Amino acid sequence: MADNALGGFVRARRESITPAQAGLPTGSRRRTPGLRRGELAELAGISVEYLTRLERGRDRHPSGQVLGALADALQLSADERVHLYRLVKAGTSGTCAQASAPPEPLRPTLRALLDRLEPSPALIVNAAGDVLAYTVGYRQLVAPVGLLDDNNPNIVRYAFTNPRARTVFRDWDRIADDRAASIRSAADLGNYAAAFLAEELSITVGAEFTRRFASSGALPSPTGTERWSHPTAGNLTLAFESLHPASPEDRRLIAYLPADTTTAEALTTLTAQVTLSRA
Repeated sequence: MADNALGGFVRARRESITPAQAGLPTGSRRRTPGLRRGELAELAGISVEYLTRLERGRDRHPSGQVLGALADALQLSADERVHLYRLVKAGTSGTCAQASAPPEPLRPTLRALLDRLEPSPALIVNAAGDVLAYTVGYRQLVAPVGLLDDNNPNIVRYAFTNPRARTVFRDWDRIADDRAASIRSAADLGNYAAAFLAEELSITVGAEFTRRFASSGALPSPTGTERWSHPTAGNLTLAFESLHPASPEDRRLIAYLPADTTTAEALTTLTAQVTLSRA
């Protein structure tokens, strides 16, 4: 990585945004068409001194919350936020290695338990929301909504970064609050992967995530219902139960069940080929 790539990117972006684009008065005596440091610092809620250190490379480890605020103030696109996150990740050592360590293998008995749950949609996730294993029934349910499109699917990242999530989850705000609470509770207990994901989302999503993460005062619900608008099965009301198998790592087995007859019929249609393949 180029020396001080993060500071250079922030400064270049600051100088490319006009005051009008940022909702500020243009004035008549400006030496640069872009934003002054003081203007960006005020928009992002940080000090001018700190922004100067960041741009000059004297501080290369800003928090995710600071970078998320800067990304909001700089009006970064989704791709630009990802780039900003990668710049931070490339210049950080230690935590990244711990956060990306491969998970412990799934016990054969847990895999067998998932098989016994077919054709019901069920999955196993870790504390950071990474999908470790799932039933074929779960794949039939979520493949059409794009949750498994990522090579490393994560239910928290999907809720906040995939545009389809806001359409799929009819109560997206409640789902988002619950997902943020799950990451907050794990990060507060010292889970590196959860803390790392929280930092990532603070940058790539910004205030939509950070305000939920910061204000979360409850544990994620272990049971409840989710209302989905499914692209092929229509409106679904799914009841879910979360179980915590004994494990050195904090893992959850989440099983979905139909909460009404309409959903039961829709799930039967979705998972029909699973039943046939096991006959």
